[in-house]
Amino acid sequence: MSHLHYDLGVISNHNVVRVSLSEWANVLLLDDANYGRYKNGQQYNYYGGLVEQSPYNIRPPHRAHWNLVVDKGGYAGTVRASVKIT
Repeated sequence: MSHLHYDLGVISNHNVVRVSLSEWANVLLLDDANYGRYKNGQQYNYYGGLVEQSPYNIRPPHRAHWNLVVDKGGYAGTVRASVKIT
């Protein structure tokens, strides 16, 4: 499974994660346990989803160590992304 991964560190719902994309993609905000499940092809929980307009802002629901994943959901193509935490 090919994806872009950003380790966001520990952030809280006081932060906003701004994701800029070169084209549509799935943007998934996952805690460490769910990122591990994602990588292993298991069922996982996430925040976010299909993003068709950039930039996209997402706020973590609570304080934790978060990971951001950008992928094409198995479709062909390459997406470029940049991530900023405010």
